[in-house]
Amino acid sequence: MDARAIITKLRNRQPMDDDEIRWIARGIADGTVSDAQAGAFAMAVVLNGLSEDERITLTREMRDSGRVLSWDLDGPVLDKHSTGGVGDCVSLVLGPALAACGAYVPMISGRGLGHTGGTLDKLESIPGYSADVSVSRLRAVTAQVGCAIVGASHDIAPADKRLYAIRDVTATVESLDLITASILSKKLAAGLEGLVLDVKVGSGAFVKTVDEAVALADALVRTAQGAGCMTSALITDMDQPLVPSAGNALEVIEVMGTLTGRDVNPRLHEISCALGGELLALGGLAATAEDGAGRIAAVLGNGAAADVFGDMVAELGGPLDFVERWPDRLPSAPVVREVRAGRSGVIGAIDCQMLGLAVVELGGGRKRDGDRINPSVGLSGLAGLGEAMTPDMPIGRIHAANEDAADLAEQLLRKAYVLAEEEGETPPLILRSIR
Repeated sequence: MDARAIITKLRNRQPMDDDEIRWIARGIADGTVSDAQAGAFAMAVVLNGLSEDERITLTREMRDSGRVLSWDLDGPVLDKHSTGGVGDCVSLVLGPALAACGAYVPMISGRGLGHTGGTLDKLESIPGYSADVSVSRLRAVTAQVGCAIVGASHDIAPADKRLYAIRDVTATVESLDLITASILSKKLAAGLEGLVLDVKVGSGAFVKTVDEAVALADALVRTAQGAGCMTSALITDMDQPLVPSAGNALEVIEVMGTLTGRDVNPRLHEISCALGGELLALGGLAATAEDGAGRIAAVLGNGAAADVFGDMVAELGGPLDFVERWPDRLPSAPVVREVRAGRSGVIGAIDCQMLGLAVVELGGGRKRDGDRINPSVGLSGLAGLGEAMTPDMPIGRIHAANEDAADLAEQLLRKAYVLAEEEGETPPLILRSIR
């Protein structure tokens, strides 16, 4: 076999057999398939799609391109994944909360992709935090703390690790088939017993309509269930940032406010409880999703989830006193600029993708594979849908490395906001569940 023949079949919309899919997945993992060929394969999938059987096979072969974990613990092994959004820092709240409820959470996460922020980039804004760990270290921290949020090691789904980076820089992110295979290859390799998917829809999501989100959620759930992992999905709104900040350290600030009770964000709290409730029910730690949501709310309220987060940070190289001293430990940008509305009106629409791109332009995301992240930059104090504005009220605050970067970000921030004459309908945060 060779990559050209397989790519040609896919380009010409001819079906691939299992051996061909296995060969391309293994070739991406071990380097037999070049970057150019992997990019061409991804583009052909984006343009022509895969059948359901091909998608399941690709997911399984990407999972099996490396090590598949098994566990012997006194509680269920559970995890969550989001399809990506702006201001989406749920994993940093939910992982520790699940562990505080008796679950074990080996959360293998990714870095920023396109205009969406990455969980690992956010955590690495904490000084010393190391997300790149061995499988043995992942096992040890998960067993000891209950939660470890880390990157996929070279042993875990190496085909996805390489293809993920190539997709980020070849405009091949938006594919139901590749998103499904990417998410599930890592998650299933972690040896999960239960998985919940947060499928975003709206201006800041990779899927823009509810119908597309339902199709993606259904594909994810069917594929994971077929592989033997109990799975459900929630479809959630991304027509505005989940929290009023976008940027790595700035989102960690939102997380710590919610975990410690110092400044609880209601949307972050609501979605964390809903997703956690689904997982606790799947894992047998709650009778129903509603009961599970109440248990998540309890550990967020009594500080138990914050304690787990602090233990995880310390075990993975961060400050021992992070939960107590987080305002002093996170980096801050030298330039902070408030952007005012300029006229009266109601926030009628927000282009969340443009907000995410503003963060990338500031240096908080990657334009090319290998770009270094500036953890301190981003946006904060972002106005939400339906907020009434006067000319002097801020629509957001820019955190930049220099004035030139702040100028460009201000242009994008202003373009992202649409002021209306009167308030429109604001969508609910949780739109639908898929089980």
